[in-house]
Amino acid sequence: MRAVAPLFGRRARLRWLHLIIGGALLMPYFLVSTVLVGMASGGEQLLSSLPAQFVAFALALPMAAVTGFFALVRPLSVAAARALCGVPPALLADGPARTRQARVRAAGWYTLHLALGGIVSGITLALPPFAVTVAALPFFAGLRDTWLYGGPDALREPWALAFAPLAGLAMLVAMALVAAAAGELLARRAPALLGPTPEDRLAAAERRAADLAVRNRLARELHDSVGHALSAVTLQAGAARRVLDRDPEFVREALTAIEETTRRTVGELDSVLGLLRRDGEPDEGGEAAYGPGLDALDGLLAHCGVPVAYEREGDPGAPDNVDPAVSREAYRIVQEGLSNALRHGGGGPSPVRLLIAIRERELEIVVENPVGERPAVVRPGGGRGLRGIAERAVLLGGRTEAGPYDGGWRLTARLPLAAGRTTDGHAEEQR
Repeated sequence: MRAVAPLFGRRARLRWLHLIIGGALLMPYFLVSTVLVGMASGGEQLLSSLPAQFVAFALALPMAAVTGFFALVRPLSVAAARALCGVPPALLADGPARTRQARVRAAGWYTLHLALGGIVSGITLALPPFAVTVAALPFFAGLRDTWLYGGPDALREPWALAFAPLAGLAMLVAMALVAAAAGELLARRAPALLGPTPEDRLAAAERRAADLAVRNRLARELHDSVGHALSAVTLQAGAARRVLDRDPEFVREALTAIEETTRRTVGELDSVLGLLRRDGEPDEGGEAAYGPGLDALDGLLAHCGVPVAYEREGDPGAPDNVDPAVSREAYRIVQEGLSNALRHGGGGPSPVRLLIAIRERELEIVVENPVGERPAVVRPGGGRGLRGIAERAVLLGGRTEAGPYDGGWRLTARLPLAAGRTTDGHAEEQR
């Protein structure tokens, strides 16, 4: 069975069918060309002239090539090649042919498919009856009298008739070989003619980069929002548990802070999940669904779980002073800085110092916190907060710095007042 699989196996049969479809698609062009050739030859009977049929076949191929330039020819050809030629789907392009190079390749494939399909279809229609008739000559005298009438006497010899069945079988095998070779040729040329062009690859890379950027941004939003909330809730709950019997008022305040933090975080989480349900595209209100801005900073500071000494220069919450996109990213940077203070500050009485200043061309954010003696909570896989802060700043054209400072820790971020405005500098990740 393995010996005949290349000729009569499932893949060979599907490719043969693909070629037959190509022959059927060629027929309209062939019929038009037969009319043109007949008119040029003065009305000569075309079907009785084999050379005229070859001329009509050759004339039909340029017509097919012109049709192949239509954009939708490529997706239809790709679908047929994937289903019938056995070509791996990853090697073929998706979508209509938009560029000139893609259209030329698709036209070349379409013409090759129809040319080979016309040849194989003609052989498939004409050769089997002839081969069967040749194979049956030794067994039917009347058939011999009809077919061999006027032919060489040598064909009537017993030894010649003995080879007739083998000759008929050889014709059928030769037909299968031609069909298999044509199918293999199409399968080998499919990646070159129907595969993605450099423009297709560039467009696909741009789509992947855009999707990755959206996923990374959503991941940062989830990390900063949910991570901060969990850190604050964990520390507030732990502190309340320790003084549950001694200081009910503190426990009440801690529970209130937990309630406010979780309520705010659920709202932010709903916004991010709404973007995920819309495949990461902003809604009609723009990008505001990504999260709050600096105008919501007072609520964050009131329930962040650590005392904060807040200083500001200018009014960073006003949209006329700071671009809304910058304001949202600045809010997340402050939120992550406070989360770091919760995890690493040690719970001492010293407040976290927060400075937000509007300079001439940039927004400056400084978060300073003492480092406690108790070890920080280590998360599996390590923290990604400072990496996310640096990414946010770089995407806006800003820069960040983070590291030890006077026995504590300082995080500094400088962002342009308007999104997209670049400033000199670089981002560092040290924690």
